[in-house]
Amino acid sequence: MSSYPIRSLTSSDIAQPYQPRQFVPQNADLRNLPTVEVLYQALLERPLDNLEALNRFLDDRCELDAALDQQQSLLYIGMTSQTDNTENANSYRTFISTIEPAVRPLEDQLNRKTLEALTRFPPDHDYFQVYLRNLKADAELFSEENIPLLKQEALLKQEYQSIQGAMTVTFNEQEYTMAQMATFLQDPDRALRQNAWQAQAERRLKEGDTLETLFDRLRSLRIDIARNLGFHNYREYKFKEYHRFDYTADDCKQFHKAIQKFAVPLYRDILIRRRSKMKQDSLRPWDLDTNPSGKPALKPFESADQLIRGTGAIFQRMDEELASYFDLMTREGLLDLESRPGKAPGGYQCSLTEARKPFIFMNAVGTDRDLIVLLHESGHAFHALACRDQRLLPYRHAPMEFCEVASMTMELLGRKYLNEFYTPEDLKRYYRKQLEQIVQILCWIATVDAFQHWLYEDENATSDQRTEAWMTLHRNYISHEVDWSGLEHVQRELWHQQLHIFLYPFYYIEYGIAQLGALGIWKQSLDNELATLSCFKNALALGSSVPLPQLFETAGINFDFSATAIEPALNIIRKELEL
Repeated sequence: MSSYPIRSLTSSDIAQPYQPRQFVPQNADLRNLPTVEVLYQALLERPLDNLEALNRFLDDRCELDAALDQQQSLLYIGMTSQTDNTENANSYRTFISTIEPAVRPLEDQLNRKTLEALTRFPPDHDYFQVYLRNLKADAELFSEENIPLLKQEALLKQEYQSIQGAMTVTFNEQEYTMAQMATFLQDPDRALRQNAWQAQAERRLKEGDTLETLFDRLRSLRIDIARNLGFHNYREYKFKEYHRFDYTADDCKQFHKAIQKFAVPLYRDILIRRRSKMKQDSLRPWDLDTNPSGKPALKPFESADQLIRGTGAIFQRMDEELASYFDLMTREGLLDLESRPGKAPGGYQCSLTEARKPFIFMNAVGTDRDLIVLLHESGHAFHALACRDQRLLPYRHAPMEFCEVASMTMELLGRKYLNEFYTPEDLKRYYRKQLEQIVQILCWIATVDAFQHWLYEDENATSDQRTEAWMTLHRNYISHEVDWSGLEHVQRELWHQQLHIFLYPFYYIEYGIAQLGALGIWKQSLDNELATLSCFKNALALGSSVPLPQLFETAGINFDFSATAIEPALNIIRKELEL
């Protein structure tokens, strides 16, 4: 276990407000619905008859929204940290089934009150323009009829988390989490890898019917939510909810085509070389994570302590300000890194919006992938800290497309300093694997995003048609040179593992957009790292206060995920990989 502090976020000063509260009472219990309603009602009844009153109103609203958002984040962290803890699960479930539904109409009323006041007392600068644009979209998306549907959706999403968190495998007479089982897939022993892969697959298949039914319920709810607002399909609704004003569904489909044209052939070449090095007639699914030359898996650290110390040293060498951010998180117990039974899968960075501090959650088991995940989530954390002085709460979180630029850039910039973990020879292995994984993930992003478009374009599609669509996409983008014969029953349910499809529909193209942006920043850093970091941090500090293309421009890159950007980026990778 880690010797670094992982303190209770609610029982210490970690979650205390960044600035003293002026409106919300310090002892207000924001899990109590009447308390919350009184605060919202006070704002709704407040007269806004001059600019000074409007400014005070905006500050107080941001304070209330931040406090309530943080309360939900704390409950979510508690629930995902221990999915088998009934009290934690019930506390989170109660919040999303009582507080959230009651607050939605109050938030809508505040949005309309804010829009009306900003029209009567327009600011004399552009700072509020993005805020106004997003408020208008949110007001147009509100529907009383959808409140109970959104509540049901939130409860189903929690059910998915609980199912995934409860999955463990008994292997070699020991119990492992799914994250821990992944380490066996890097072992040089092919028979061991096969047994481990099949043990994981068998465990997941036990939940297959449950997850299919759960998704059917989610999809039905989502279709009804969009229909109630007059949208042609759920995708149109979700794009507007995500404030995607700078690209369209057609742009996403052009991305899919470009990936098929440029990334898929490169990924096929990567797999062909892997098969040749492994001296195998064919590659099986358990052959994709091991070192093709038969070397032991990279083991950059043994404990979370070593992971934290080494990552902290990387940031010390990279940039003093970023190092201070990571030191704050380490010092204040804002890192929960180790895998354990009952812990939800995956990793995330969650902002404590009132304290204006980030929290990182992941399932580290000692692999090189864990190191990438911590660098990735640290990028998100640095983003949250860099823009925490933005006045408006919505501006303290950038558009998702640029949030992922922050995280993926950290993965690439960190490589220069990974001798904190690796020998020169191992660092070469890591670098090659990192570039190969970028190609693989671009193909996977196209697969998942194209699948999500398909899921909501035909509202009458059956589960059998869904399976057929998934299999076609997986074969077109991912499974070239991989022999799935006899394992098709596993292949057809691989999408169950992609939590975004269940929890964050249509949130995946962001990773593709951001990967291209991060590659652009990394390329610039090779010529002038200091100047590149300066532009990068300036962009992070903007939060959401400017439109998405301007964020990219401030970072020194273009907002472009078309073939024009994809082809040269992949040509660089092909050259580096000597393919």
